[in-house]
Amino acid sequence: MSKKVLTVASLFCGAGGLDIGLEKAGFKVVWANDFEHDACETHKLWSKAKVVEGDIKKISSESIPDVDVIAGGFPCQPFSLAGPRKIDDSRNQLYKEFVRIVEAKKPKAFIGENVKGLLSMGDGEIFKAIQKEFSDKGYKLYVKLLNAKDYEVPQDRQRVILVGIRNDIDKEFIFPEPLDKKVTMRDVLDNTPADNKDVCDAPYSSRFMSRQRVRDWDMQSFTIPAMAKQVPLHPSSPKMIKLDKDLWKFGEGNTRRLSYKEAAQIQTFPKDMAFCGNLINKYKQIGNAVPVNLAFHVGKALYLFLAN
Repeated sequence: MSKKVLTVASLFCGAGGLDIGLEKAGFKVVWANDFEHDACETHKLWSKAKVVEGDIKKISSESIPDVDVIAGGFPCQPFSLAGPRKIDDSRNQLYKEFVRIVEAKKPKAFIGENVKGLLSMGDGEIFKAIQKEFSDKGYKLYVKLLNAKDYEVPQDRQRVILVGIRNDIDKEFIFPEPLDKKVTMRDVLDNTPADNKDVCDAPYSSRFMSRQRVRDWDMQSFTIPAMAKQVPLHPSSPKMIKLDKDLWKFGEGNTRRLSYKEAAQIQTFPKDMAFCGNLINKYKQIGNAVPVNLAFHVGKALYLFLAN
């Protein structure tokens, strides 16, 4: 019996962490868009989708094919607990573009990902507005805060997952349960020296030195960020030593950041995945991505929901 083909259009697709996971789960990504040139070029290297580079606000819904699912994570930086959170940030309004396309294409479902801060931004008013907009467009919204470490990702990374189901589909979506088996950095990394050209060598900022930045081999990594100079240290690095509140120093021995290739492994991209652009942009694409294995497990639950 042939597998049912369920198609996806991906907004804010980046390098394709979400899309790779969805394809592993059984979906077929047929169209993808991002504003960043290097991210689009990376996506083209592995994907058979039509990749459209450009501002989503300037892309008409008519140019997007009819699909079963709209996927994407609208830019998360404005909602992040780790950075400035401006309710009037223009990027906060990009979810409206997601809503616009969902309304026009009327897919069976949509799936989105964002940071934990989305739930509390503006005292929760932004999230309430998002819920209302999707409800008004005819979708029941399912929302859950998941940690990637519970879904075969060697990384402690909390993210809000949004799944919208069109109202005429009369059944309840259920998020996948956390898995017992935990993947560690030892499972995906080795201890061979990294090529210096693959490692960000920017100076360590006072912000970086404000807390412990290295975890053991048999643990999950700290969150991989989009900013190269904030990437955690490789587990072979010596533990940092606390000097005072919000003040640490490096231990004795060789300290280095994770290379972009190691960061990609922690994000569970395929081992042979190639990334376009300069070093800083490679780190950015990787840090902005949805971990592939997290996308796979959520995608598998959605695929089975829609296919049966």
